[in-house]
Amino acid sequence: MHFTLFSLSALVASSLALPSVNHVVHEKRDRLPPGWEYHEKMEPSEVLPMRIALTQSNLEKADEFLLDVSHPESPNYGKHWTHEEIANKFAPSSETVDTVKSWLASSGIAPERISRTQSLGWLKFDATVAEAENLLKTEYHLYKHTIGKPHVSCSSYHVPEHVAPHIDFITPGVNFDTKVPHAVAKPAEKRAPSTTAAAGPPVKTHAALGIGAPGSGSLPKKGANINIKGILDQLEHCNEHITPNCLRALYLFPPGLSANPKNSYGIVEYTPQAYVQGDLDLFFANFSKNQVQRTPTLDSIDGGIVQTTNQGFQFNGESNLDLEYAMTLINPQKTTLYQVGDQVEGASFNDFLDALDGSYCAGDDPLQDATYPDPYGGAGAYEGPKNCGGFSATKVISTSYGYNEADLTAAYEQRQCNEYMKLGLAGTTFVFSSGDFGVAGNGGQCIDPATKNYNDGTSGIFNPSFPSTCPYITSIGATQIVPNATVTEPEEACETVIFSGGGFSNVFPLPSYQSAAVKSFFANHPPPYGADRFNNSQQTRGFPDISANGANYVVAIDGAFALVYGTSASAPVVGSIFTLINEARLAVGKSTIG
Repeated sequence: MHFTLFSLSALVASSLALPSVNHVVHEKRDRLPPGWEYHEKMEPSEVLPMRIALTQSNLEKADEFLLDVSHPESPNYGKHWTHEEIANKFAPSSETVDTVKSWLASSGIAPERISRTQSLGWLKFDATVAEAENLLKTEYHLYKHTIGKPHVSCSSYHVPEHVAPHIDFITPGVNFDTKVPHAVAKPAEKRAPSTTAAAGPPVKTHAALGIGAPGSGSLPKKGANINIKGILDQLEHCNEHITPNCLRALYLFPPGLSANPKNSYGIVEYTPQAYVQGDLDLFFANFSKNQVQRTPTLDSIDGGIVQTTNQGFQFNGESNLDLEYAMTLINPQKTTLYQVGDQVEGASFNDFLDALDGSYCAGDDPLQDATYPDPYGGAGAYEGPKNCGGFSATKVISTSYGYNEADLTAAYEQRQCNEYMKLGLAGTTFVFSSGDFGVAGNGGQCIDPATKNYNDGTSGIFNPSFPSTCPYITSIGATQIVPNATVTEPEEACETVIFSGGGFSNVFPLPSYQSAAVKSFFANHPPPYGADRFNNSQQTRGFPDISANGANYVVAIDGAFALVYGTSASAPVVGSIFTLINEARLAVGKSTIG
């Protein structure tokens, strides 16, 4: 190319006149999740599927919108929104779209390379590693897990200061919400009933990976095997053995009497967790006789199956517990089982939300979320397409699994939390267990203030649970009947085998509906810890919201009965009560509670 002296001088002058762009850190990761290690630097010519989550409109009004349809005193209570109304209300503004596209174009990403998702909330394009690193002022590396697939990530990335308010987050980025294939386990041996209490198995936290894997810290804890003869319909033993009738007596709700077709209740399970029909029938034969051989309505998401390859408490305890109590308490109303993930990849909360809302699916990162057909193949691999939409959300959805808030970035959690808010506007109530380790995270781990790594929980920073810290779900803690007390007396916080999870968020601000309760708590029950241990600003979300019994549940497992403990029990019970309330409201022509 030939330049005249004049044109070359003009080019230099115009270059010098361009304003300097100040880049700021948009997301940063302080540590690697457990099990991951650095492998190698990415080659500059490799191609990455880039996804930019655009800042949504009107999120600052989310609390107002949700309270308007969910507060009993609101004139719009129960007037839930359509999905079209929700999509339009929160779509990114034209200013946001134009600002981000302009930045990409000025950085060498031609407009024809960029597409926008149908949900309107994401921009997508492919870029070489060299282009992405130049765009985000970062370096991409390949990381490997001890039993999983490689993962592309960076420790931080930057965007121009004027662009930052228009972007939620970018993938591939700093998150490690990657599912790890479950290690193949041998079927558990059947054991004869024992009168000796068995401690729960060792629990290991692997961030947001394999939330249904055996040993996950959010699964319930098993106690002693028991002989149930003599306690079936008697309330005097409720302080030692919780049964469906104990719960009805505790919380003064009747058995289900009807099954309105407009009502629905969903239980979410993550493969390889699965129920055993023989155990359900054993439970029903003793506590709900007309349900023997009754099965939940199966919604299989991303190849989710009720697997029978591996059995034992670590594979069946959660699902058996959830379904035995949910199905019994709402009978004759049917229960929907959302079984999520195949036997190879498993699943995350995002995969479940994808199936309910196809527009949310559009933001998935193929380097982070499940890829289907399953690229690993083999026994148990799902070879069909990823489920993006196509499944209906039930009126109430109970989930007895959870992450540590510290496992994921704030931007990632806020995006997921906003999805719960949108589904709430559409009329769905989300119930999550709050955790079983008090102020510690899954596995009883706190955070070392120096290294930011998890420790054994005897010191360090408290470790709150997510999604319990999201203000748009209902977080459920655990209580217990006071030892030697009756079923009619007040309960206390659970401290038998498990400690009801609770605390304060480091991510989400204090919602208005909780303000008075949080102020009262700090005024009347000030914790003996300082800001070095937990967020005591009184300006962040506290959890749980409500609690229900979580100790001494009689559960059929492995062909026998055992005592089971955890907020894993509390959540489906509260969800069942909400479902019965919905049934009563629908019977008199009212809307569901949402």
